[in-house]
Amino acid sequence: MNRRLAATAIMSLCLAACERQEAPPPAPPQPAPKAATAAATYKPAESPTLAEVRRRGYVRCGVHPSLPGFAFPDVRGVWRGFDVDVCRAVAAAALGDAGKVRFIPITAQDRFSALQKGQIDLLSRNTSWTYARDAGLGLDFAVVTYYDGQGFLAPRTLGIASAEELSGARICVQAGTSSEVNLAEWFRVRGLSYRPIVAASEEESRRLYESEACDVYTADISALAASRSVMSNPGAHVILPNVISKEPLGPVVRQNDPTWTDIVRWTVHATVLAEELGLTSRTVEAARETVTDPQARRLLGLEGELGPLLGLSEDWAYQVIKQVGAYHEIFRRDVGADSGLNLDRGLNALWSAPKPGLMYAPPMR
Repeated sequence: MNRRLAATAIMSLCLAACERQEAPPPAPPQPAPKAATAAATYKPAESPTLAEVRRRGYVRCGVHPSLPGFAFPDVRGVWRGFDVDVCRAVAAAALGDAGKVRFIPITAQDRFSALQKGQIDLLSRNTSWTYARDAGLGLDFAVVTYYDGQGFLAPRTLGIASAEELSGARICVQAGTSSEVNLAEWFRVRGLSYRPIVAASEEESRRLYESEACDVYTADISALAASRSVMSNPGAHVILPNVISKEPLGPVVRQNDPTWTDIVRWTVHATVLAEELGLTSRTVEAARETVTDPQARRLLGLEGELGPLLGLSEDWAYQVIKQVGAYHEIFRRDVGADSGLNLDRGLNALWSAPKPGLMYAPPMR
């Protein structure tokens, strides 16, 4: 009995000692996993052009002197248009202010030499990307902003249904353009004859066409739509269904500054990605507070540290979208449903649209 009582007492003492032991300290909280950043893997690049633009305080952008929908001064002298908005987007990316642009009107004949001579930082002037231009001029086509093709504008009264019916016709075409070369090749391949009426500018081509100095007018379809929109009776003219060439249009830069090329390229990609992600100039500010999609967060500079890789601020793409808009906003107001041209998206629709187009941007990562 005594041994049993002693054992019980020992067990009681052990239990009391265990109860008096302090509980082990809680494990320190683990920090939330941080998203991997590009800056940890890649080295930032430098751009002499960007440095000069920042020193100067504005981007010098070569544009068409007057092409409705793409580049034209309005009644107050304010530049408007699709190509103009590309310039403004680059200024927003590079300087944080879409208004810091000087627009320099340039003819088709002088556009490449102005860029080569350093008179402009960027050419945004309905210019087609071709092999010879890309390889032989010391210039780079940064990205396609508008997929176009060459066509024909004809009076409805002629009753022409196809360009195949144009044998022997007088055709207005602008000198020194790919349209002039395409026209000659298309007719030669088909064994058709024509009489070229060569003009120095789109304005002269339009004037000659309206004065009936030629039977039809050929140019990129977007340029034909622009010309038709300012004619006295736009409905009296029809764009024929034939598309005789591929004309990928986009901004051009000098080849000796690949980082500046990347800045221009990714500025356009940012507008396309914004449309794909459902962002607009009106919603992007609120989206910065609520967005959870990783790619959208990287696009808006909330994570990833991507901007400094091109010498840009973290919020460069946010500024582009906020100040200029997503691709669909730019297209709609300048050449689409809200403009005098009223062009369909067509090939310029997103790759993921119900009627897919060719607009596609690489991932933001």
